Amino acid sequence: MSIIGREAVLKVLTGYNPWWKTGQMDVRMAKAYRRFAFYEVMQWLKERSLRRSVVLTGARRVGKTTILYQTVQTLLENGIAPQRIIFISMDHPMLKLSGLDEILACYHENIYAEQDAYYFFDEIQYAQDWDRWLKIIYDMQPDARVVATGSASPALIKGNQESGMGRWTVISVPTLSFYEYCALLDLSRPSLDADFVLMDLLHMSQPERMRLMLQLSQVQNHFTRYLQVGGFPELALADNDLLAQAVMREDVVDKVLKRDLPSLYRIRNAIELERIFLYLCSVSSEIVSIDAIAKELSGVSRATVETYIRYMESANLIYQSWPVDMAGKKVLKAKPKIYIADAAIRNAVLMDDAVLTDSVQMGKIVETAVYKHVAAYYAGRATMVGYFRGGRREKEIDIVVDFPHAKKLLIEVKYRENAVIPSSDAISERAGEAAAAIVVTKNIDDFGIQQTKSGAKLLRVPAFAFLYLVGHPVHRWALTENPV
Repeated sequence: MSIIGREAVLKVLTGYNPWWKTGQMDVRMAKAYRRFAFYEVMQWLKERSLRRSVVLTGARRVGKTTILYQTVQTLLENGIAPQRIIFISMDHPMLKLSGLDEILACYHENIYAEQDAYYFFDEIQYAQDWDRWLKIIYDMQPDARVVATGSASPALIKGNQESGMGRWTVISVPTLSFYEYCALLDLSRPSLDADFVLMDLLHMSQPERMRLMLQLSQVQNHFTRYLQVGGFPELALADNDLLAQAVMREDVVDKVLKRDLPSLYRIRNAIELERIFLYLCSVSSEIVSIDAIAKELSGVSRATVETYIRYMESANLIYQSWPVDMAGKKVLKAKPKIYIADAAIRNAVLMDDAVLTDSVQMGKIVETAVYKHVAAYYAGRATMVGYFRGGRREKEIDIVVDFPHAKKLLIEVKYRENAVIPSSDAISERAGEAAAAIVVTKNIDDFGIQQTKSGAKLLRVPAFAFLYLVGHPVHRWALTENPV
């Protein structure tokens, strides 16, 4: 039973759904640039033979709510009746005091009585029994469609697994890729063939690669700023980079660590959570030992460190990269590599003005960005993105893409001058057994094929070019808007 009246609930809902009166979406709410995830949502809404609810997960300020508004706008433009569409923010204090049953009853009694509505739930994890209500809508309203956003992805996935039929699809919304950043800012950028993929570089002649690099040089000057603030749409558009970083610390990091996670997981001591996150920022791209973290942060138990890392991953603040054995065997006593979800978050938190001139720190930042791009590209597929460390000398390969029924993709980040890859390096030794082996370099003129001692090939690609090409929309959902 709700502790606030239906009239108050209706007032809040009317404020969130102005199209009930105007018939259209405010263009200020539905931004012009559309993320890849928007097109994935539209594909599922158009799918009739396999009906699924859709849940978008991602860090704060990555644009999840904007995607909901853009979807509403598209529905309205395609003739869906405005009253048939309802947007509900479960982060609103007044709606938090109401049960979903009260909110939905208020909507159907006052706005739209039929059962074929389009439901949009923002921050659904704050609704009590949200998973039960998604199941009820799915089972009792076969003509209804549901799109939601949520920040606690493990809870969402667990609920999906326990629902019996797997009634919803989870779509991860990462921070902007470098390609998306360039497109959002409408920067001058190369015109690539529609079917071009990164691996095409392997089969090009060196003059052809040179022509491509000249084309890509248009975006090179924007790469450093992207690493500083570019992962979040609104902040990327800001004129003041220092202010953008301050907002990132407050909205993306502090609100998650001090409000969202303590609320969702009933954490009493948020200071410990913050200390662990600060430590992880300083070691992003490194293999971490839970015991070492607990020892370093005196007063924090090993169990707490392990649990809080899992919570931070659930809130899309970090990635955990796990070791991959090249021989297909199980890795014993595995330790994860930790990556901050976006290099810009790391920079904003550490507030180190010297990182851009520190080659070691820049190497960590670029590796963080490379991992994010690769993990985002393969998200939702039956593919593991991890790292390799093995042999008598514990040689390492930074990133390994482990396909279930194909050879692995190996990636080594060497963001420095004169990035020599000797024949004794792990990626040189293992290149012959891989589908491809890529070295991510620093300078625009450091590209092409490097022959290993064994005769295998290493593809060298500058970091800005690698990130741009991996983030290019080829292989994504078709970028067309067919009527729903």
